[in-house]
Amino acid sequence: MIYTRSGADALANRSVIVSPGTGNQHWGTTFFGPRSSQERAPGPQATMSELRAHEAVVPHFHGVSMFQLFIAGSGTLGNRGQVLEPLTVQFKDHHTAYGPIVAGPQGLSFVAMRMYTGNSQPVYLSEPGYREQLRPSKRRHLTSEPIKFSIAPVMQAREEASWELLFEDEADGLRAQVLRLGAGMKVDGPPPGIASGYYVFVGNGSVLHGEEELPLWSMIVVESIEEKFEIQAGGEGAEVLVLQYPREEI
Repeated sequence: MIYTRSGADALANRSVIVSPGTGNQHWGTTFFGPRSSQERAPGPQATMSELRAHEAVVPHFHGVSMFQLFIAGSGTLGNRGQVLEPLTVQFKDHHTAYGPIVAGPQGLSFVAMRMYTGNSQPVYLSEPGYREQLRPSKRRHLTSEPIKFSIAPVMQAREEASWELLFEDEADGLRAQVLRLGAGMKVDGPPPGIASGYYVFVGNGSVLHGEEELPLWSMIVVESIEEKFEIQAGGEGAEVLVLQYPREEI
């Protein structure tokens, strides 16, 4: 199945939420599925969190592998203070701890994207008994350099599609790429069945799907059961992330 979600429509339903790890209030937006879950359910799960200035998310892990995109503001990750700038792509295997995430003076927005709804409820390292909830995992923590996007006329005038690899693991099909397209340009996406399907995330411009135009921060989810998927730019071109999930036993 193919799922779409307009970034503009999703953000129209932004709400104030409470962080379960700290009790702090910040803003949350749901793109697909529930915000947090413990059981397997059909369909993808994707949420946005927008932290207040200098707010921290304490170290934790989830039971489902995910891509995480740091899309606005700034901050740091981990005890060594890895700098987070837009747009940074991160991949975390299931049951792989990370954090703290600390927002900068202008706040920090990030999106967590999972191919399926599963045990995504955070398990905090500060709470007793977290080790009993760990499961075997590759424990990968992959982070890209910040992606730079084109100015509007450069993007619109592009004459050839450009694929740029951010990181990959050929052993199980994990791959993150940037695709840059000129106005109205179409290309085939990766074969969905090569791994566990993928997300297309609009980082600049817009993409078309059927009669729908999907603007900035929109998402398309292409499940592995699909035969193929075509990515088409809107009238101003598009620069998108194509985030391919690894094959895993689920």
